[in-house]
Amino acid sequence: MDRRNAKPKRELVLPGDVLDEGDAKPGEYAYAREGKVYAAVLGIKNVSPLGVGVIPLWGQYMPSAGDLVIGIINDIGSSNWMVDIKAPYPAPLHVNEVPWKVEFGDTSRFLNIGNVVLLKVLSVDESKKIQVTMNDSGLRRLEGGMLVEIAHSKVSRVIGKSGSMIQLLKGMSDCRITVGQNGRIWIDGDEDRAAVVAEAIKMIEENAQSHDLTNRIKDFLESRLPAYDEEE
Repeated sequence: MDRRNAKPKRELVLPGDVLDEGDAKPGEYAYAREGKVYAAVLGIKNVSPLGVGVIPLWGQYMPSAGDLVIGIINDIGSSNWMVDIKAPYPAPLHVNEVPWKVEFGDTSRFLNIGNVVLLKVLSVDESKKIQVTMNDSGLRRLEGGMLVEIAHSKVSRVIGKSGSMIQLLKGMSDCRITVGQNGRIWIDGDEDRAAVVAEAIKMIEENAQSHDLTNRIKDFLESRLPAYDEEE
């Protein structure tokens, strides 16, 4: 075998693995900390003129400014909350970005670990530092209801062309449905109806490439929801 023509070995890396300990710049799906470059996602190490990064093994949500996202509080600091938004990078929510006056060290009075929140992404800089906010119309803590998670790449199918699919789900179920660009969907309404909507959303995710999907979902909802109408 002519080793001159051999392809370089593809190195599998895990989130947190060191990609470079020199002066390389972090590329896609990588971040720098204390002079080292780390992998942010599971994938294949990729060295390019732009830096050292990772080619992810599957698509992962990468936030953009303006995205509406549903997050889960997973840690609390004295002046911020850490929020899981299904991104490979931390998403801190600072006390200046909530609609309440929060004293230093008093954060747990307002939001606690496990709380679900509707946020907007303010910015994502070159180092992948994410800023999120609750200071906008409609942004709030989501209480009650049901949370469904799907691949973020299927969100557009759940919304449908000109909002056709999401309007079908809302209209036939009489549930409030909030869709996050990060693949989390909050459903609030009658518990049984919400469960049917959750099933329908999973059907949409699994059959996103199918033709006539809207009519299939409509038939599914009609077959499952009338029983609840009869009880009312």
